[in-house]
Amino acid sequence: MKKNIKVINKEYTFSKDTLLISKTDLKGVITYANDNFVNLVGYTEKELIGKPHNLVRHPDMPAFIFKYLWDELQKGNEVSAYVKNRAKDGGFYWVHANASPSIDNNGNIRGFHSTRRAPTKEAIDIIAPLYQQLLEAEEKGGIEASAKLITSILKKEGVSYDEFVVSI
Repeated sequence: MKKNIKVINKEYTFSKDTLLISKTDLKGVITYANDNFVNLVGYTEKELIGKPHNLVRHPDMPAFIFKYLWDELQKGNEVSAYVKNRAKDGGFYWVHANASPSIDNNGNIRGFHSTRRAPTKEAIDIIAPLYQQLLEAEEKGGIEASAKLITSILKKEGVSYDEFVVSI
């Protein structure tokens, strides 16, 4: 666990009909957060706007997943992932995130937006142990080790990461 990050074992959940929405600039700094997102994370809108989105990053998340998301977004691709985030009080919540680049009229990426939905328990039961394996690989061999591990797992399943996320 990273130092100076308060974490408690308190899970927050939200309705399957609730959407958590945020927008960022090209560097991942929050430019917009809807009320659902603000209320769940426990920060005020003022505390969120202008801050890096990784403010809500939970230390249980493998770095590789964020590298993958960031790489795909910067290529202009839409991407989905399951993410464990951290609330202001140190509690956590899981999301099924769908992130996309925001494109201007000239085709340039101007920022990113993410819509998050509540994941199913079944999906978390599958993804949480996988993420734990990736974290352990990262602790031993860095992000390269978790990339190698996830590539091996997905190859055995015969799917890409996106196909895997959609399948669970």
